Amino acid sequence: MPADPVAPPAVTDDDPGGRTVRRLVAVVALLAVLPALYVPGLVHNFFDLKIYMSAMDWWTTGHPLYDYVQPDRVQGELYFTYPPFSALLLWPFGLLKLGVTVTIFTVLTVLAVVLTTRWLVMPVIARHGLPRTFTLVVAVLLVLAVESTRETITFGQINMLLVVLILGDLLFAVPQARRWAGVGVGLATALKLFPGIFIVYLLATRRWRAAVVASATAAAATLLAAAIAPSDSWRFWTQELWDTERVGRTDYVGNQSLFGLLSRFTAPEKPDRLLWLLLVAVVAGYGLWRAARAARAGDLLTGLTLTGLVGALVSPITWTHHIYWFVPAVVLLVDVALSADRPDESRRRWWSAALALGTTAVITYGVVTFQKWGTDPVRTHDPVDFVTQNSYVLLCLLLLAALPIRSSRVAEKSHQMDRVPQ
Repeated sequence: MPADPVAPPAVTDDDPGGRTVRRLVAVVALLAVLPALYVPGLVHNFFDLKIYMSAMDWWTTGHPLYDYVQPDRVQGELYFTYPPFSALLLWPFGLLKLGVTVTIFTVLTVLAVVLTTRWLVMPVIARHGLPRTFTLVVAVLLVLAVESTRETITFGQINMLLVVLILGDLLFAVPQARRWAGVGVGLATALKLFPGIFIVYLLATRRWRAAVVASATAAAATLLAAAIAPSDSWRFWTQELWDTERVGRTDYVGNQSLFGLLSRFTAPEKPDRLLWLLLVAVVAGYGLWRAARAARAGDLLTGLTLTGLVGALVSPITWTHHIYWFVPAVVLLVDVALSADRPDESRRRWWSAALALGTTAVITYGVVTFQKWGTDPVRTHDPVDFVTQNSYVLLCLLLLAALPIRSSRVAEKSHQMDRVPQ
């Protein structure tokens, strides 16, 4: 009796082994690129952290905290410029050996990158059925590759601590109306004044209770520092806070704010303050209006991202390591590109994908890592100078106008996934 014919194997594109190899190749390629991006930044050699620790030694021996000064080849004289509450946080690290402090700061920054990237990416992974481990690993490596992260790590900055406090508050505590909602933003504001823009955001989105809690937390932390170090606190809030010269040269290209952009037109003279204030009012008004619209639509991540970009633009000094907010902007653009599945949304998909790719390229190459801007005042002479010297400022302005507010359906799904930290 003849044997039954055997059907040929079904043709399928399912190739788990091939997919695994491709993913491993992608991860290895990213790992291979990272050292090349970090090597130029290693000249920083934890420069800022060393200033903090030297200032703590100076303070501990009885000197006024804000008298500490350290010469710098590019910036001239550098001082301790953080609020007194930051000094209280940094003081215990001054008791440790410098190598131990460097290790602690680096490890904590990397852990903060992993945690915050997980918060941002997990809803996108769940919504689009992306491979979880691979997507998270790639996302973390890409965040480690961008200039703001590289500068944060190699300078020994505290920026990622602030990001954890802000994202944890605005993505989880505030939407869930927790009793402690606002504490994270308040603590971040007491540590470094930049996050105060998020208190304004809470007010603009009518999160009254969270805004009050944030303000009260910042005030309580500031008063605690004043009780412990009254003379230093008084001096900071009445004198040093208003002296931008203490922070560094405003015309230096590392300052990617509107004031930095204007300073590069007038250097070595200071720009017109009235013009700057007018630009600040326009940018802050427009950006916070869009942020409030996003929040009302349920798109909380877009709202806080727009607010972070506003803060970067309106602050007199915004060093490149301050502008973390490009990272959630890229995540949002990728999410929109993947969500645009209807034929009439194809244009939106490609625009979002192109903007995400372009933003990633700009923030990975950066504005200071591979450029030697010298020690002389930096002036803008032509359109090429204008673009290269102000890449982040222009990108912030572009994203402020172009970052899409996700549909209520997508935003609601994201809101539900963000109820509990992943």
